[in-house]
Amino acid sequence: MRSLRRRPWITLALTVLMQPLVVLAQDWTPTKPVRIVVPINGSTNDSLARIIAPKLQEALGQPFVVDNKPGAGGNIGAAEVARSVPDGHTLLVGYNGPLAINVTLFDKMPFDPQKDLAPITLAVKSPQYLVVNTDAGFVDVRDFIAKAKANPTRYSYGSVALGSASHLTMEMMKSAAGFHMTHIPYRGAGNAITDLIAGNIQAGFFVPGNVQGFVKEGRLKLIATTGKKRFPSSPDVPTLNEVGLKDFEATSWIGFLAPGGTPPQIIDRYNREIVKILKQPDVVKKLQEMEFEIVAGSPRQFSDWIGTEIRRWGKVIKDTGAKPE
Repeated sequence: MRSLRRRPWITLALTVLMQPLVVLAQDWTPTKPVRIVVPINGSTNDSLARIIAPKLQEALGQPFVVDNKPGAGGNIGAAEVARSVPDGHTLLVGYNGPLAINVTLFDKMPFDPQKDLAPITLAVKSPQYLVVNTDAGFVDVRDFIAKAKANPTRYSYGSVALGSASHLTMEMMKSAAGFHMTHIPYRGAGNAITDLIAGNIQAGFFVPGNVQGFVKEGRLKLIATTGKKRFPSSPDVPTLNEVGLKDFEATSWIGFLAPGGTPPQIIDRYNREIVKILKQPDVVKKLQEMEFEIVAGSPRQFSDWIGTEIRRWGKVIKDTGAKPE
């Protein structure tokens, strides 16, 4: 009977002893430098990674190094992360292309984005700008469509990568408006925009952060946006829905992921830290200046979003017949 009376004290002692283990699990930190893989060059993905990396370094006490690994529509960098050791020392800055679009666009994928990667948080979303070369002579969207229809082999457009929203959004528009324009894929926004300004290509869809400076300088012309409503910063620029392409909407997005199989406590720590960083006033200011909507959601919400986007862009690819060039 005496031993039975002592059991509550034993239970209490065990609880006290286990508490440090719980704290340690919750407060996981990296033990060596962390690599943040960006599977594209010169884009807002890269900009976001370089905004977040020093903040994570400050919070977690290890260097966070941004590593650009472009190619195959983002598949090369994303596959490298998927194959990495799931110990919290490799992260991916992922976007529509390798996480959602390429699943349908490519006949064979080197990884499964829903099984081989672990979502941390969907960081930001944004509609896109339709921008054109200033010397191409496009007055507005209707004139753009009319000229493309009249000269189906004359014009070309650039995208930040094969299989990106930048690519597929123009394919959506071509299908909806009934015109042809040759696709020139690039490895990131930088070279595409350089060629667009130079007149080597005539048009392209890009997230605002990639082109708004050139628009303000008069080096590119903004003729439409892809959201449900106009941007507050450009209230005179119509949406494609307004100019007759009914229900047209295309969103770019960026999020953070880890290799599949990364322990939950590591995913949770990164989620808490990145969400906290995304809500810091200086970060909010930078992202709002780039016309991004800050999401900063949970791993489950990001996982659900990827599934939704796979279905959404899969329908676009099947409807338009888009294929890798």
